[in-house]
Amino acid sequence: MQNECDTCAYCAYDEEYGDYLCEIDMDEDEYVKFLTDSHYSCPYYRNGDEYAVVRHQM
Repeated sequence: MQNECDTCAYCAYDEEYGDYLCEIDMDEDEYVKFLTDSHYSCPYYRNGDEYAVVRHQM
């Protein structure tokens, strides 16, 4: 099952950690809410799928 982070434009691969990380600089309160609230919807989410517009036009 995908979460919104998997398709977010701000999710980028970090070679140092060897994993995908969020590039948004959240404050501590936002980050705790993000980790603990299962119904939290990220206000910074932006779809990273470049072909979404093309599929919509078809």
